[in-house]
Amino acid sequence: MTMKRLLPATLVAISLIASGCMPNEPDNAQDDTLRVYCGSLIDGISPTPASGQTVVIVAGRIAAIRDGAPEEGDFLDLSEHTCLPGLIDTHTHIVDNADDTVDLSVYYTRTPEEELAISTNNAAKTLAAGFTTIRNVGAYNGWSGRDARDAINRGDFPGPRMQTAGFYLTIPGGGGDLVIPGIAESEIPASIRMGVASGPDEFRQKAQEAVDGGADVLKVIASGAVLAFGGVPGAPEMTVEEIRAVVEVAHAAGIKVTAHAHGAQSIKDAINAGADSIEHASLADDEAIALAARERVAFSMDVYNGSYIATVGREQGWPEEFLRKNDETTEAQRQVFSKAIAAGVPIIFGTDAAVYPHGDNAKMFEIMVERGMAPMDAIKAATSVAAIYIGWDDDVGALEPGRFGDLIAVRGDPLADIGILQDVDVVIKGGQRFR
Repeated sequence: MTMKRLLPATLVAISLIASGCMPNEPDNAQDDTLRVYCGSLIDGISPTPASGQTVVIVAGRIAAIRDGAPEEGDFLDLSEHTCLPGLIDTHTHIVDNADDTVDLSVYYTRTPEEELAISTNNAAKTLAAGFTTIRNVGAYNGWSGRDARDAINRGDFPGPRMQTAGFYLTIPGGGGDLVIPGIAESEIPASIRMGVASGPDEFRQKAQEAVDGGADVLKVIASGAVLAFGGVPGAPEMTVEEIRAVVEVAHAAGIKVTAHAHGAQSIKDAINAGADSIEHASLADDEAIALAARERVAFSMDVYNGSYIATVGREQGWPEEFLRKNDETTEAQRQVFSKAIAAGVPIIFGTDAAVYPHGDNAKMFEIMVERGMAPMDAIKAATSVAAIYIGWDDDVGALEPGRFGDLIAVRGDPLADIGILQDVDVVIKGGQRFR
């Protein structure tokens, strides 16, 4: 890989990345045009890669894709690489760290400054791993994700394009309510229970507060969570009427709703209430899978994180309840994943980061393929298909004129070895190179 006419800022950026830091400014921020020559190009849409293509990015968006290398002028030579669209992860928690699971009471005492520092670190790791767009699907302190999104947009620190939900919309004591055994509810800060509600009217009000506060996606906890105290993964928590109230508010505002739902009944309830996507879907039955396929509701299923929890979680002493629930759902979820693929359910890439460390997102690709997904379909799940389900398909998810100039490059052929996507060499966001 060579870059003709390396700018001084490029040299600084390379030095910072090598030392584990990321620059505040991308390395070609001075240029309005970037030409990238790719030895092979997977555009995120076509199943057939193209050889020897130049992607021309002007003012942050793709202006043209041309055959062959530029005959003159400066360009980024990636002739030994495969280029792909910047990856999309539809299920991240940018303010969280995996190690927090050892003691969730840490969320009771964190300051906004500490949360932003965590987000800064996680955003840089996520971008460097090749994920140029993410959906941050909620936080206990609902506005921490929004503040991180806005800081990235201002250029305060490097990170992916981000959609963010506000607070979790959940019933009292439900999977999104941070109630910890042995700690009185009176000791829980009100700021991390902003989305706790009962009944359609309260959920409608909470949903509107999230929209008014700057959320650009809403998340409902339709059934019990694995990494939560009390409850049973899959046991319905919110009713159809409560979920529908949230959906009505969100859709009126032009934004989508994703539903955390493990169990078959809660999945069906969320789909029938109008949710746009389902997270986890670990215990879906054939009827729920068929309903999702018929209604074109996407499943966002992290089929890697169960392995991480089973090993690292035990080593670090995560709560035994969480480990037990993980054991009960991991293999079941992977079987559902295979059934969903066969049934034609849309699959969108979502890793539940940070159940495991940010930057490890691409480890899931291998299990997706092991469990029956074609490599190109796995890539589409993290590019063009994901873009549709987050509502940004005019801007991200493919390498075609008009969309943002977001691309990554890897050495080798990810269609032959999907694991290559764990080792991204080049990351370009909006025509600016960050790695």
